[in-house]
Amino acid sequence: MIDEQFRMEILDWIANDPDPDSASLLSKWLEEGSENELRKSFNGFLEFGTAGLRGPVRPGPSGMNRAVVGRTAAGIASYLKSRGLSKVVIGRDARHGSKEFMQESAEIFSGAGMEVHLLPRELPTPVLAYAVNELGMDCGIMVTASHNPAIDNGYKVYLGKSIDAITYRGSQIIPPADAQIAAEIAKIRTLGPRGSSWSIVGEKLISKYISQAVAGRTQAKPLRIVYTALHGVGTETINATFRAANFASPILVTEQAKPDPDFPTVAFPNPEEAGAIDLAIALAKSESADLVIANDPDADRCAVAALTPDGQWRMLRGDELGTIFGFYIAANSQKTGQAFATTIVSSSALGKIAAKFGIQYHQTLTGFKWLSKVENLAYGYEEAIGYCVDPCSVNDKDGISAAIKITEIASSLAAKNSTLFEYLDEIWQSIGYHRTDQLSIRVNDLDLIARALSDLRANPWKEIGGKVVTRFQDLLSSETPTNGLRIWCGDEIRIIIRPSGTEPKLKTYIEVIGVNDEADALVENLKTEIRKLFASYS
Repeated sequence: MIDEQFRMEILDWIANDPDPDSASLLSKWLEEGSENELRKSFNGFLEFGTAGLRGPVRPGPSGMNRAVVGRTAAGIASYLKSRGLSKVVIGRDARHGSKEFMQESAEIFSGAGMEVHLLPRELPTPVLAYAVNELGMDCGIMVTASHNPAIDNGYKVYLGKSIDAITYRGSQIIPPADAQIAAEIAKIRTLGPRGSSWSIVGEKLISKYISQAVAGRTQAKPLRIVYTALHGVGTETINATFRAANFASPILVTEQAKPDPDFPTVAFPNPEEAGAIDLAIALAKSESADLVIANDPDADRCAVAALTPDGQWRMLRGDELGTIFGFYIAANSQKTGQAFATTIVSSSALGKIAAKFGIQYHQTLTGFKWLSKVENLAYGYEEAIGYCVDPCSVNDKDGISAAIKITEIASSLAAKNSTLFEYLDEIWQSIGYHRTDQLSIRVNDLDLIARALSDLRANPWKEIGGKVVTRFQDLLSSETPTNGLRIWCGDEIRIIIRPSGTEPKLKTYIEVIGVNDEADALVENLKTEIRKLFASYS
């Protein structure tokens, strides 16, 4: 039964909801006594953090809707104005609500007296990151939920200036900005005046982004590339980028080429998920293609599949592709003053590559919001198929420039009768074989993740997969605290366990260094053992 206090909370929200459709739905649920739906919508205000906002599109304070987005925009405007900042550029993908949330944000920022610029249509997130720097903006907002399920949308926040002694240069927020913005959002009770003054960013900027992405790229041998946007916004930009580079046009997976917020052909619109690129692989086989490239829906991530030496199609793991990029960039560029960087959950191989070529190396917390703060960054990646191959243009992961870069690399190898997998074997011969893999356990109740980590902290593993645990580190107690655990079995095995920052998952990252077949078998054994140990929490 809906008690009077809860009823008054709902009615107050309805009275201030700028969207008549969501207000009407809440009124309908209230009239019908649909307490379950109402509790989902009023389970606290959608939390703002370093990932901005992300959640299901639904009415009420717990969902992504115009009322929540409007309050968030007002809080961000207050944060910016308190620091003498006033210029904002806003982009969007093609998800449910993205167009409306961009409009809501523009009206709130304009009403707050800000200078507002809007990207002209749904475009990849890297274009927004590029626009922040190219237009000299103080802030960038990207309305997207990246690779989350169709029910979700989100709100990424970029800063363009140095704030609180942190150099952002068009990268996503980190502490203390997230908490400071959240505090401003919490102060908002009613929205101020709405404005209608903004400009639409011209096509010249998009063309310049594409020109930067292809600068210096060459194709030694034309390749047949199959491409899928997974129903996201990448196709148009990928096609334009390949044309600008004078590369052969990619062969499109037509069922997934156009933006569709329902993502009808995939359970989860993430190239890493099982089955997500099955259509692309099938097309590659029928077209006798050389390579498969996939972007996630907002095209800031890039996945690649290729033929193995025994003629089987396989997606390269995020660390494998990250290692290929790192070795190729290190071997073919000026190294003075450069820095390479990856995250604590990614392979240690990049550090060995950097040492081999005399390049500075940094390891950061998980996420590009941390990688992008590394000084003199020349290349950075995270194992979750995020790659920054041109940080001077886009100080964030960029699935478009990564796609054109891997095409260049594969083309160069093909001209020498070599392949990506053969190149990877050459790298392993140089630095040692590093086998990594990830195990994700999806949950319906986020409390289960907290319980699993709490139980493991209280009772650390003594051995795993027949290997003795030699070191156990609680990352909450590290110099830069983060919620996770790091476990070592000697020098050859490293395991990291942490909650996903964007999805309801408990994630485990495994690295084994050793002889190929033995390392592969050990990784599979560890995955099986860890899955059993966490079975009761899923």
